[in-house]
Amino acid sequence: MAMKASLQLRVGTQLTMTPQLQQAIALLQLSTLDLRQEIQQALESNPMLEVEDDFGELTVSEVPEEEWASEIPEELSTDSDWSDTYQDFAAAAPGGGREGPDFERQASGQSLQGHLAWQLAMTDLDPRQLHIAENLIDSINGDGYLIQPLEEVRVGLKAQGLEDLKTRDIEQVLLRLQQFEPTGVFARDLRECLMLQLATLPDGTPLLPQARRLVRQFLEALAGDDRRLLKRRLGLDDDALNTVIEVVRSLDPRPGSAFNIADSAHVIPDLVARHTRDGWQVELNPDAMPRLRIQPDYAALIRRADKSEDNQFLKDHLQEARWLMKSLSSRNDTLLRVGREIMARQLDFLEHGEEAMKPLILADIARVVELHESTISRVTTQKFIHTPRGMFELKYFFSSQVGGGEGEAHSSTAIRARIRKLIQDEPPRKPLSDSKLVSLLDEAGIGVARRTVAKYREAMGIPSSSERKQLR
Repeated sequence: MAMKASLQLRVGTQLTMTPQLQQAIALLQLSTLDLRQEIQQALESNPMLEVEDDFGELTVSEVPEEEWASEIPEELSTDSDWSDTYQDFAAAAPGGGREGPDFERQASGQSLQGHLAWQLAMTDLDPRQLHIAENLIDSINGDGYLIQPLEEVRVGLKAQGLEDLKTRDIEQVLLRLQQFEPTGVFARDLRECLMLQLATLPDGTPLLPQARRLVRQFLEALAGDDRRLLKRRLGLDDDALNTVIEVVRSLDPRPGSAFNIADSAHVIPDLVARHTRDGWQVELNPDAMPRLRIQPDYAALIRRADKSEDNQFLKDHLQEARWLMKSLSSRNDTLLRVGREIMARQLDFLEHGEEAMKPLILADIARVVELHESTISRVTTQKFIHTPRGMFELKYFFSSQVGGGEGEAHSSTAIRARIRKLIQDEPPRKPLSDSKLVSLLDEAGIGVARRTVAKYREAMGIPSSSERKQLR
């Protein structure tokens, strides 16, 4: 009976977590350069794939349809809760293929702290919780672990004026931050990091309770490869234990390391925004990556009812090629839908610049395109759009809302731009103080606190008015 139950669970694995669906979601996370590298590897390993030189379309009739072809759905969803458990492919790496010189530039990748701070700006926290969260972000290391004990964090925050702060108050904020991406950040040790990632797997994941128990109680035995102890304590046979170990090893023990991006990484836009007679248009960048097609000569060799080993080899690679092309198509469709919706909200930016930036959060886009907020986060991270005003990461167009006079609200990006412009135009011998900046912003209908102005000014690297006067 036990062997029969185990067999049913293994069948469930293939239905719930197919490699093809994993591939579709992984491709969605890749930057253009990483995607080029993946495509180049696929071209080298799969004879059924080739680069399309003449941009012609291969008709379906040229490739024999088999019964397994129906396994590829018309629509391949890249919107999934359990995809959080797979590694974020954020590290930029040199890729193959032709790079268009018109859209290429040098850029440094965003730091882990910057990525977390961006998500924090999209989170609904009160000022006290926000202050705690900012300190916790400063306390994580490059791998994404919280290296400072909570009691030390509490003592530091007490010195900053939070007198009545308790450790449980910090823990409540920490629980919120542990839902951020990449999954597993803000863990205090390896065990907690892996448990956070296991918690995002669906309940139907095979042997999930055993995987959680292994991480919670027997991580040292796994590190020592003590399979005998693991089988005895978890009550598993060899096949079931292999499945559990495979689930655990699919997790990322260093979720923050993917953000250690080299400064010399090239950035190539995925999207292009241009103004035409019909208004603003957002399209995929045709030079971002090579276009693929099925190799027609090899495809013609596949014959129905031929069970030879060579023919089966071609069939298997044809199916892999089709899945890859479907995954790429799904990625492009999702990216284009999200990009168009973002720019539709930020047309004033295209027309007038940063000062016209509108408040925008992940939920605004997720609601319209009917995707999870976590999916919007992946789609907009390391995906770039080329506009007449320059090249921007899609996540740049998100900014928190700051309340203004008469119920009007402004984005934090627009306020920073307004502060920068006011300082640039200030009298050389009489720089504007933060209080004066508050007054000028208020006259423009932007009501912000003095400490907020000081925070934005410091974030832009602009000295105080007294220091600016000395420099002049």
